[in-house]
Amino acid sequence: MKLSTPRWWYERHGRHGRVARTLLRPVSWLWAAATARRLARAVPVDVGVPVISIGNLTVGGSGKTPVAREVLRLLRQQGLEAQALSRGYGGRLEGPLRVDPSIHEAADVGDEPLMLAGDAPVWIARDRVAGALAAVAAGAGALVLDDAHQNPALTKTLSLIVVDGETRENEWPFGDGSVFPSGPMREPLAAGLSRGDAVVVLLPADAPEADPELLALFGTLPTFIARLEPAGPPPSGPQVGFAGIAKPWKVERALKAAGCDLVDFAPFPDHAAYSPRDLAFLADRAAVFDAGLVTTEKDWVRLPSDWRTRIASWPVVARFEDEAAFAELLSQRSSPVGGGGPRSGGGG
Repeated sequence: MKLSTPRWWYERHGRHGRVARTLLRPVSWLWAAATARRLARAVPVDVGVPVISIGNLTVGGSGKTPVAREVLRLLRQQGLEAQALSRGYGGRLEGPLRVDPSIHEAADVGDEPLMLAGDAPVWIARDRVAGALAAVAAGAGALVLDDAHQNPALTKTLSLIVVDGETRENEWPFGDGSVFPSGPMREPLAAGLSRGDAVVVLLPADAPEADPELLALFGTLPTFIARLEPAGPPPSGPQVGFAGIAKPWKVERALKAAGCDLVDFAPFPDHAAYSPRDLAFLADRAAVFDAGLVTTEKDWVRLPSDWRTRIASWPVVARFEDEAAFAELLSQRSSPVGGGGPRSGGGG
């Protein structure tokens, strides 16, 4: 049974969940120590092509996948045969294999790889090195790693840290700084930032400018602002929305900001597999309000095929405010690297 993300994790001043934070703190220390030990002992492998890592410092909800999709688009626009590599979280197949949307379901390969496969070749592999080698052997000229900041298996040409820039209503992307499960952090902030080459602050389409206090945390790291923009308007008429992502309340807020006549909204746990009972509940809610059903693209690919015709997908895309500067960084870091086969090397 999957549990929903505690919203108090992301409170800037930690007014709620104090007892839970305190009780879980010893487990957080163990988690942080295990992560640090694994990173310190790793010997990354260089597979001979540029490797761009898209990661974050929290357990979810930062917008990594839209940023990975945009990085793929920009690299391919520059003429590189950029391909994505993912662990395939939520899928049953171990890989390495290339995702084929015509035969694979989210239950096979995970929802995020299935989303990305509509734009570029995508590989999944529990073993990142094996997956990278398979992609390179199949012609990949660059690899974009989705969710890899805490995975040290591969030498990285560029490590991008994606940060949710939403700070309204007492939200803060790192909460009070506590490591999982006492808070949302995968590792302490300073440790994670020390391995990054640049930060991408992802703002909602309707948000004001990025919070100066947030930007100050990144010190001298190059920081780029991007916005999560709808690929199109939400469906017309009354709608019941739902989402099974790390921060479902952000979808509710975004739908309303985009002008959706949202009459009800149902949150589900991240990567939720929608059961017949869940779908019957949603259908009943829609019937009560004489409304349609709308969800995220990530949720839509997890739906049974016969339900996809009954539920509207509302895709969003990441767009950089200074796309030229970000594209230049990608160009600089994705220039062909030294030849030869795979070899061990440094990198974060």
